[in-house]
Amino acid sequence: MERPGKFILNLYPTTKFLFAFCLMMTPLLLPGYLYSYMVPVLCLVIALIAGKTKLYVNFVLKGLVPIVVMIFLLQSFFYPGDTVLWSWSIFSIKQEGIHFSLQLTSKILAIGSSIVLFFQITKINDLSRALELMGISPKATYVLSAALNIIPEMRLQLLRIMDAQKTRGVETEGSLTIRMKAFVPALTPLILSSFSSTDEKAITLESRAFTARTKKTSLHHLEKTKSDHVVRALLVIAVVSILIGRFFL
Repeated sequence: MERPGKFILNLYPTTKFLFAFCLMMTPLLLPGYLYSYMVPVLCLVIALIAGKTKLYVNFVLKGLVPIVVMIFLLQSFFYPGDTVLWSWSIFSIKQEGIHFSLQLTSKILAIGSSIVLFFQITKINDLSRALELMGISPKATYVLSAALNIIPEMRLQLLRIMDAQKTRGVETEGSLTIRMKAFVPALTPLILSSFSSTDEKAITLESRAFTARTKKTSLHHLEKTKSDHVVRALLVIAVVSILIGRFFL
């Protein structure tokens, strides 16, 4: 029997996208904010099963949570209302602001965590190939793939440069001032290496007849399985049930 983690990772990219899209849309369809706050927890469970817990938690805690907390505080203090819960000088927290903040931040957290989960359980190459099979231009899919890969690639390159500086006796760890002094000189080789990498990629693409106007083949094969059809059917049933319950019952 296939392990749950392997089952999730082996789903077709568009099936994973539909699942993430449903997680993003259902909080907008359902009233209240309790379900919306449960979506990140559900995403965490899925990431745990798929073996992507550390990466998921890092992205959510470092990227989403600070934004959500800032929005929550700003809306709590400045959203108009009559029921004042706490006040000091010109600042006041109103019950209406708290309610609106919970509604807004829950939706942001649900949508953001769903996007993070999707990119954690989906390989960029698989997504690009799936889009090509849907009829999207290879040029467009390559631009998407390159845009999504550029930050991880630059991060790895920066780590290599910092390690090289460390082997030459440059102090790269310690206080913020020391790290900034080591980081600034690393920007020049990082930028130059990025330009060089771009040229190398262009030459590689041309050598593989990327711009040739002929039908192309690929060694990267993707196939939909019965599991994909079952998951898609369950997603459709779930969304239709929510729509019926929301607007007709």
